[in-house]
Amino acid sequence: MTGTLVNASAVAAGAILGLLAGRHISERIRGTLMHALGLAVMVIGLKMALSVDDLIPIVACLLLGGLAGEILRIEDGVAWVGVHLKERFRSESATFVQGFVSASVLYLTGAMMIIGCIQDGTTGDASTLYLKSLLDGVASVALASTLGVGVAFSALSVLVVQGGLTLVASYLSFLQDPQVLASITATGGMIILGIGINLLELTRIRVGNFIPALVFAAIYPFLV
Repeated sequence: MTGTLVNASAVAAGAILGLLAGRHISERIRGTLMHALGLAVMVIGLKMALSVDDLIPIVACLLLGGLAGEILRIEDGVAWVGVHLKERFRSESATFVQGFVSASVLYLTGAMMIIGCIQDGTTGDASTLYLKSLLDGVASVALASTLGVGVAFSALSVLVVQGGLTLVASYLSFLQDPQVLASITATGGMIILGIGINLLELTRIRVGNFIPALVFAAIYPFLV
């Protein structure tokens, strides 16, 4: 759990720095930073999505995951948590929920999280999660400066989801299989690409509803 505790702390600390910096940035510059962040997230997503040769199974996982997510209304559930936290802490941020959802999905859909949780849970090696903590902390600075305090509360998502996965990691060692990791990475890349599109305000994609696609991505290699 050490890696997850460090990761959640890094997200919170980065968000605080972003909030402090954001107060001294004009709306025009903040918009430009948002676009730059959106472009960067899209490039990261594309790189992950194109890491496999055959995209058809990945698209199938995304379609099935999106369908499952819509039925389960996962995005609404995550957004409800964001709204509840906003009301609980009396935040006036207009982008609280967007920041919470976007940051939570971004930090919890990468293969690095899965690998790190397995290593930390089975061998106590948290080095991968420490590296992830550094990356997430930097991302939090950028996200919080534009999306506000909701990003800081995504540290709770990291603590609960990533911590839970670490605790049950000894039963999920199959996720270390190269084919499984490749499938999860590509599918996660497509989901992250959706976050980039949202940040650029090209359209509104309910990225949270695609989270079940990661489950299908983990199962697919064993079916073939």
